[in-house]
Amino acid sequence: MPATAQKPKQADHGTVERATELSERVLEQVKQGQEAAIEAVRKFTGSVDEALPPRGESPSRRQEVIDSALEMSEKLVKTQYDFLTNVVHSAGEALATPGRKQ
Repeated sequence: MPATAQKPKQADHGTVERATELSERVLEQVKQGQEAAIEAVRKFTGSVDEALPPRGESPSRRQEVIDSALEMSEKLVKTQYDFLTNVVHSAGEALATPGRKQ
């Protein structure tokens, strides 16, 4: 086979390697972000427990504070997810071979 026939395969292989490396990096960032979020919620809950100990059966100020913090955490996780989805989508478009359908 002529040398020119090998170039597209080599280019595709390089693209696949770059895409794989990018995917691994993104997954590692997601994992680190999740671990940091879990630790932050754990520390926050401990701080709330110290500052506002539980009282009785009715909903308390403590529970309101914890619920608000968890709602904020959910929003941050959604924002992170949306951002990473956009990064992966953009990377897929950037790495796509011209003329090839995705």
